[in-house]
Amino acid sequence: MSRRLTPRVCWVSCIFALSAAFAAAQSAPLTISESGSTLIYPLFQKWVAAYAKIDPDLHIALAATGSGAGISQAIAGHVQIGTSDAYMSDNQAMANPEILNVPLAISAQTVDANIPELHGAALKLSGPVLASIYEGKIRAWDAAPIAELNRGVSLPHRAIVPVRRADSSGDTFIFTQFLTFSAPAWEDSIGYGATVDWPRVQGVLTATGNEGMVQTIARTPYAVGYLGVSFEAKASQAGLIVAMLENQDGKFLLPNPATVTAAAAVLTPRTPPDERLTLVFAPDANSYPLINYEYAVVSAKQPNPQVANAIGSFLLWCVSPQGGSAPSFLDSVHFIALPTSIRARSEIQIAKIQ
Repeated sequence: MSRRLTPRVCWVSCIFALSAAFAAAQSAPLTISESGSTLIYPLFQKWVAAYAKIDPDLHIALAATGSGAGISQAIAGHVQIGTSDAYMSDNQAMANPEILNVPLAISAQTVDANIPELHGAALKLSGPVLASIYEGKIRAWDAAPIAELNRGVSLPHRAIVPVRRADSSGDTFIFTQFLTFSAPAWEDSIGYGATVDWPRVQGVLTATGNEGMVQTIARTPYAVGYLGVSFEAKASQAGLIVAMLENQDGKFLLPNPATVTAAAAVLTPRTPPDERLTLVFAPDANSYPLINYEYAVVSAKQPNPQVANAIGSFLLWCVSPQGGSAPSFLDSVHFIALPTSIRARSEIQIAKIQ
């Protein structure tokens, strides 16, 4: 996958003119379908409700099916917009050159635990420790590797219950990338993907979607799992602890606008023209290690101009700071807007939809 940067094309000045042209070309009511990421689903719900006031003739049907399903359904033409926390693999991209991976925003992921004894105390975890938990090598919360990271915290001698996604998931893609990049043993034996060949661990639980992950961790004392940051409010209401994660510089951080922005600033300049790039485990002392692009997976070849214009108009609005990327939308789900240079790349890709 190329990592070369190309000169920026100045789309900012004509963005709304192009969006208006798209919208003007629509002349009849139309329904298009979205399916995929459960992480971006809460944001899409807000976007679709707001956009209905801009274009009341367009209906967008939503389905939170998981990133893997979003990619596969977009490739198969079953939906017009697939959403995913993961970019298409090299093999998928080569086999489907007409499919675009368009970043819409930047999100993050948390690792959450249900440890009643901690009563909200800080919990620190690292990639190697999490890898060992999901490999079944660390079985108790007071095991030495966890205790070493959490000196002064009274950890219970209770069996850890790892929870992972059952569906093909961009969250799994992001989480296993973190384990791969930070723990050599995980890289050598398992690797990363929307689905992986998970080690067989006694007591492990599975759940479907981020909603399922929150519910499973919440009802299972001593469980630990990974969640999209848009579910932070539900995780907090359930009494879950958000772990501080160790980054490349050895600092333990929580996701917030400053730490997510710091990570994005380090890695987004490497984004290639097709925008397939991981933002996980960025260097820099202030970088939170689990961040990612949220993608719209869309075919550049649509069945007719009306559908192409509708999709293009909506996606241009989504990435616009005066539209869907305004703080009023992103802050509530703890996303950040695309940097200006990346937004320009997304606009270039959106213009390919015909």
